[in-house]
Amino acid sequence: MIRTADRLQTVEEYYFSRKLREVRELVAAGKPIINMGIGSPDLAPSEEVIKTLQASISDTGAHQYQSYQGLAELRQGIAAFYRDKFGVDADPNSEILPLMGSKEGIMHISMAFLNQGDEALIPNPGYPTYSSVTRLIGGVPRFYDLNADTGWFPDLEALGRQDLSSVKLMWVSYPHMPTGATASREQLEALVRFARQHQILLVNDNPYSFVLSRNPISLLAIPGAKEIALELNSLSKTFNMAGWRVGMVLGNAGHINAILKVKSNMDSGMFYGIQKGAVAALNSGKEWFDHLDAIYTRRRNLVFALADKLGCRYEPGAVGMFVWARLPEGAEGSEAYIDRLLLEKHLFIAPGTIFGSNGEGYVRFSLCVKEDRIREAIERI
Repeated sequence: MIRTADRLQTVEEYYFSRKLREVRELVAAGKPIINMGIGSPDLAPSEEVIKTLQASISDTGAHQYQSYQGLAELRQGIAAFYRDKFGVDADPNSEILPLMGSKEGIMHISMAFLNQGDEALIPNPGYPTYSSVTRLIGGVPRFYDLNADTGWFPDLEALGRQDLSSVKLMWVSYPHMPTGATASREQLEALVRFARQHQILLVNDNPYSFVLSRNPISLLAIPGAKEIALELNSLSKTFNMAGWRVGMVLGNAGHINAILKVKSNMDSGMFYGIQKGAVAALNSGKEWFDHLDAIYTRRRNLVFALADKLGCRYEPGAVGMFVWARLPEGAEGSEAYIDRLLLEKHLFIAPGTIFGSNGEGYVRFSLCVKEDRIREAIERI
């Protein structure tokens, strides 16, 4: 009998991997499931991005191994995007590393900076991958509370009174997933001061800045942030390229080089055509972002109507491609509530508990659903 590694005892199969299997089984049984649970964009990339990919596959060297650091053109495109959209200057040769999706970056960063037993500060609620990756590499997740009363921003004063001597990393994500809460410039400045004071590497996961967000901001726009911070970003949400797996991490040269040491031992570069398509996406003009926001605004208004029908309460000013909503009064709990909706109304939404214990009492609706399907969900309710 071959035993699995002990590290597998520290994690479970990803919730959506498990739950979507159940959803597929219901679909196979003929149930008319409307899936509003997962944030996988159903829209296509721009025509220019697709044409660029198609044209590039005939280029000389397109099918060879690519650089671990990505095409120089891609790094330059990321640098221009960050400069134009966020006012952040980053050296494309030493401060930018393209990734096969930002999820890969979470693993690479953790492996580069956490030793066995080191702690990582992780938001509750927050993206489940932060804690699972921390456990897989032998680190210790240390959760900090977020709640509606504080606008889903940590109480840094209370956190600073704790013994943080074993903490090496702090994960944040603004705009926040799953709640859609944003952080002001002053709050980001407070995070940078906190990280510097306690000598913690601060990592902002920032893929939602251009979905229904009027004031996109980068943590790296804060003076001095590069000394103690990294930022992850992705083309998945902004450019409808989730399946392409294109992400990036930005920071100072020393931190980026440490991540490259890990990455270069784990893959052999991103496909050339995907990188060329990513360059075209990063060059998209204002009309692309306006078009995207118009679609998501219509969908969000319909999801608000659906939430109203269900008696759920939500924050209308939140950003990103989800609606985070409090359960109606008297509801039996997040997971029981969504299971009942799935079985009785054939509507799948995500329970807040998969993002942490502070997600109890909440559910999350995805906007990656066409308008006619959201209207059908409203009719079912």
